[in-house]
Amino acid sequence: MAKKESMEVEFLNFIYKGADMGVIGIDNVITKVQNEKMEKLLKTEREEYENIKKETENVLKKYGRQTEEVGTMAKMSTKMMSEMEMLKDNSDQTIAKMMMEGSNKGVIEIQEKINNYKVKDAEIIVLANKLKSTIENNIDDLKKYL
Repeated sequence: MAKKESMEVEFLNFIYKGADMGVIGIDNVITKVQNEKMEKLLKTEREEYENIKKETENVLKKYGRQTEEVGTMAKMSTKMMSEMEMLKDNSDQTIAKMMMEGSNKGVIEIQEKINNYKVKDAEIIVLANKLKSTIENNIDDLKKYL
């Protein structure tokens, strides 16, 4: 595989994993949410992340590659951190705050990748920006639950 293609595949897998972490984060907390509107919001956000994962998967197929899943340790760590926070306080406010903190990390990471990756495939840049704007919108939507 050429170096450029390798960079593009790496960036696509980063986008996929970022969207997957959104799904994982939501799955870790959604059963604890008490407010119906917030639960509906999280379900909608989850769908958005799933759509980005599917789109990314389709672009990866064009490169003859498959997605790389989020590692087991990262999944377990995220789950344990969520559970520990919710043991202290499992209010919707705490859940919204946790989701926003994780999302803020995601925005920073995706922006760094957008700034530093020199891929020319416009489809990849569009996906990266879609993930970033989805995360940013989700943060804004969760603010009312603080």
